[in-house]
Amino acid sequence: MTYCYKSRIETFYIPMKISRNKFLKKLSLSFFFLLPAFLNSRTFAKPYIKLKYKPEPHNWDMNYITLAWIGHSTILINFFGKWILTDPVLFERVGIYLLGTSYGPTRITPPALSPEEIPQPDIILLSHAHMDHMDYPSLKYLAKKYPNKIDVITAYLTKDVIKDLPWKSINVLDWNEEIILRDIRFKALEVKHFGWRFPWEKDRSRGYFKDGRSYNAYIIEFKGKKILFGGDTAFTNKLSNIGENKIDIAIMPIGAYNPWRRNHCNPEEALKMATELNAKYFIPIHTKTFKLGIEPTNEPLEWLIKSAPQYPIIIGINDIGQTFKLV
Repeated sequence: MTYCYKSRIETFYIPMKISRNKFLKKLSLSFFFLLPAFLNSRTFAKPYIKLKYKPEPHNWDMNYITLAWIGHSTILINFFGKWILTDPVLFERVGIYLLGTSYGPTRITPPALSPEEIPQPDIILLSHAHMDHMDYPSLKYLAKKYPNKIDVITAYLTKDVIKDLPWKSINVLDWNEEIILRDIRFKALEVKHFGWRFPWEKDRSRGYFKDGRSYNAYIIEFKGKKILFGGDTAFTNKLSNIGENKIDIAIMPIGAYNPWRRNHCNPEEALKMATELNAKYFIPIHTKTFKLGIEPTNEPLEWLIKSAPQYPIIIGINDIGQTFKLV
């Protein structure tokens, strides 16, 4: 049974008919914005960076919390027997999905588990509508493989992207709202980011708080243990003011900070935010999968490992494919 502590009537907007000139203007803007993504194809990209590690979820003990970094912001979590998948991105590219193909940035590392190897998720947790986090082909694959069996949690005014797929339920959480699904408490948190999926859309970073797309981090709590899924964020004190404490595992983004400092934190800033939450373990995401910033591919993880000894926190995973078990 599902309990929602706070409720919200979500409004969806039916687009009015637009003129041909406005349509062409939007199409041109979209093409200009996505041109680098179209050019970033395997024709120009280097071969995959080979992974050193591979998770074995079929061997995980259901009596513990075990998780693995699949790539980018995709973490497979077994939370005492409940399977949670964050921001699943499982295929070669992310970007515009058109005629059965995605046009956009290409992976530089493969997913640590292929789509076929991902266990059936009980819950999919989506932070926001950006195409490298809410990847329609990956979500379509999972929904159609397990129709009406997966519960989804997503941010305010992002449900429209995936509402056509056969989910068991879609649950929209706004900042500070909570829900219990399959006995697990999820609480949505405000971060410092932006939410539009296309450049012309309204989002909360532009001041559209009632009718703009939003973006979440989440606290996941079950059997007295808490995980923070940081989603995507710049450096902010918003997480330290949430009233939560004793975070067992902080999953935090550490890449694409150069030159995007307004929207992404660097490894040092991610460590500071996790430390302010009294997190015991740190799990990095949002790096070494797509070339979204101009920093060197290995810089974020190397920076994280170098800086971590200065903080009262333990790095649980330092590369894609590794598995962490909370004991």
